[in-house]
Amino acid sequence: MLPPFIIEQIRRREEQERVRHEQPSLELPVPRSPAKPSAPAEEQTERGVVVIDLLG
Repeated sequence: MLPPFIIEQIRRREEQERVRHEQPSLELPVPRSPAKPSAPAEEQTERGVVVIDLLG
């Protein structure tokens, strides 16, 4: 059998957890961002790297 103080701690934690879950909550409407216009396939494939030599 558990000591009484352990049982009381468990009861307190369960009560705190119950109260936390029972608190009212409000969901705010979040506007959705408009969809990005898709770029043509050519722009998506033409990617590269530019190297600039500042010391040479």
